[in-house]
Amino acid sequence: MSLRTRLLILVIAAMLVPAILVGLRFVQNRTSEIDAALANLAASADDIASDLGEKIQGTAQLHYGLARARDLDTRDKAACSAFLSDVREEYPQFTGILTIDPDGRLFCDSLRTNRTLDLNDRGYFKEVQTLHGLVAVEPVFGRLTGLSVLQIAYPVRSDTGALKFVLLASFNLNKFAEFHDKRLLAEKDILLVDAKGTVLAAPKRGGWSVPIGGSIAGSDLFRFAADPDGEPFREIADRDGRTQIWGVARSPAIRKAGLYILVGRSKDGLIAAANRRLYEDMAILAVASLLLLAGLWILTTVSIGRQVGRLAAMAKSLGHGDLSARIPEPHPGGELGGLMTLLNSTAESLEQQRAAIADLSHKLSQSQKMEAMGQLTGGVAHDFNNLLTVILGNSEHLADRLAGNEELHRIADDIATAAERGSDLTRSLLAFARKQPLRPREIDIAEQVTGMKQLLQRTLGEHIESSFTFAPDLWLASVDPGQLATAVLNLVLNARDAMPDGGKLMVEVRNASLGESDLDVNGEPRPGDYVMLAVKDTGSGMSSEVLQRAFEPFFTTKEVGKGTGLGLSMVYGFAQQSGGLVQMQSEPGQGSVVRLYFPRLATSPSKEPSPAERVAAPEGYETILVVEDDDMVRAYVENELKALGYRVVTTANGPAALDVLRQSADIQLLFTDVVMPGGMFGPELARQAAQLRPGLKVLFTSGYSQDPVKTPDGIDACILTKPFRRKELAAMLRAALAEPPR
Repeated sequence: MSLRTRLLILVIAAMLVPAILVGLRFVQNRTSEIDAALANLAASADDIASDLGEKIQGTAQLHYGLARARDLDTRDKAACSAFLSDVREEYPQFTGILTIDPDGRLFCDSLRTNRTLDLNDRGYFKEVQTLHGLVAVEPVFGRLTGLSVLQIAYPVRSDTGALKFVLLASFNLNKFAEFHDKRLLAEKDILLVDAKGTVLAAPKRGGWSVPIGGSIAGSDLFRFAADPDGEPFREIADRDGRTQIWGVARSPAIRKAGLYILVGRSKDGLIAAANRRLYEDMAILAVASLLLLAGLWILTTVSIGRQVGRLAAMAKSLGHGDLSARIPEPHPGGELGGLMTLLNSTAESLEQQRAAIADLSHKLSQSQKMEAMGQLTGGVAHDFNNLLTVILGNSEHLADRLAGNEELHRIADDIATAAERGSDLTRSLLAFARKQPLRPREIDIAEQVTGMKQLLQRTLGEHIESSFTFAPDLWLASVDPGQLATAVLNLVLNARDAMPDGGKLMVEVRNASLGESDLDVNGEPRPGDYVMLAVKDTGSGMSSEVLQRAFEPFFTTKEVGKGTGLGLSMVYGFAQQSGGLVQMQSEPGQGSVVRLYFPRLATSPSKEPSPAERVAAPEGYETILVVEDDDMVRAYVENELKALGYRVVTTANGPAALDVLRQSADIQLLFTDVVMPGGMFGPELARQAAQLRPGLKVLFTSGYSQDPVKTPDGIDACILTKPFRRKELAAMLRAALAEPPR
């Protein structure tokens, strides 16, 4: 099967669903047309009744005018008949106009018959004698003409209210029906019937068999017409079995006058009209479908086949691995042209993907290297902090012992200072490696940056001039100081790399209030009050394309091996995690500025005393169980505790400490390292120790932990960070021992 044939089959299959839907719509329209035609029958009947009501109202107004004519206020019968004859000439809708004496006898008429008639038996004459200013209406056959008329009678009274005579106008119902029959374009049949079932005006077609004057009383049609609360239309079969649909007027005034107006239509004719419209619509759809199929066949034969051949050749080349293959211009419009362009771009992309895969592999290697560096940093920090604890503690002992030797005392102080700087270095390494979750504190960002000045200036080098600007009355923000330091360091390093030949770097901290028009790097408004930290350089800047991708992980413009592309992404994640946002501006040759916004604290922070302010701790006397895997740290802590007056029991791991707790009852505090070998870390040891000794106080110490130290439920515990001084150790011990039980 050829491609063109398959395409046409697909097109035909695709057209089936809309064709079926259109067909269903046509059928639905047919049903709607039938429903509308049925409703139109009743509407036509109501329209005829409304017109007849207007005719009655007009006749009443004519009577009102004639009642005041002097030509009728006479006993000259000939003159009266002549006057009414002239009036009737102007109103041909009436078969006759006449006057009736109060005794019910005909006085004069427009036909000048000079007949004597007694009209006392007429219903309209009986009714009109009791009326004042109104008309009485009755459908009858006129005695003078024999035609079906609607008698409209009006009482003419004297000033005293006595009946002088009755004006009577005979409205021609046959002409009225013929007029509306023409107006309806002979599509519908009009039937007028009185309250007794007598036919007053009959249809001219449709096989109607009851003549004018005949009766349909007792028939289904008459029962339908006479039912005051029935449906507006009904199907009724005639004597010959033909089904006619009739609608009846529901005008209360006309029905009260004893006249029923019906409009009917053959059911077969009504359905035939709807079917004819359906067939016409379906024929139009079929012709349109055939024309569409013919056009598609020509299109596939003339153009698609040749273009598909070009596509097949290109696909074959790509299948053989020839990435240099291209479909030459010009390309046709539409989907085939788009497919050709797509195949060309696919070939280009395949070449680029080879290089991209190698680049991605390199980035993955860099990421794994960074992760390995983080693990290494954590391990080094733990051991280094243990060493620093011993160095710092012993330097304090040396300083105390060498108080009389100024030079040696200074050397001991220098050792302590170096140990503290080493402690700062380990904290910076941990923050850079992002091995700890955010620990926000209520800080003054300017004060934090001030503490980094020397580090930043050494990082920049002498060829870059730096300046720091801090606005007065800065708000406080809740920020992780370590992560903030890492973010600032990353921004300064990026600025330094953008100024290899020197330049200026400006660091600014100030308050800022952002509105709806201030957008972050994602283009989203973040209105509110913030503390803004900006790092601006006069370096090479970035193009708009690079600026759009600057915060993407692993995106970097630096040479291979000189950047991971993680610096700005770490800054962005830190700002977002802190509840803030990032803005960045840069132009080639104009430098760059990165602004970090941290939310302003709603309330002023409560100041907690620093450890140095809580060190007025007396010497102890309690028994302390020390658990430390490092021999030097354990020996140092044991000596310090004994120097402070405590009784000390030492172990190198958790299981040994539990054995001590089972054997000795006189232990008030467990002083344990967090990370220890043997599978039992400090928190687990504290949990089991609390089960053995409820109420036992716990003091943790740690130089590094992969996760934050989680105090077991129900245990009163404090944490002392390594390295620590003697004063900090003494203060934390007293604080832990003084902690009230839960």
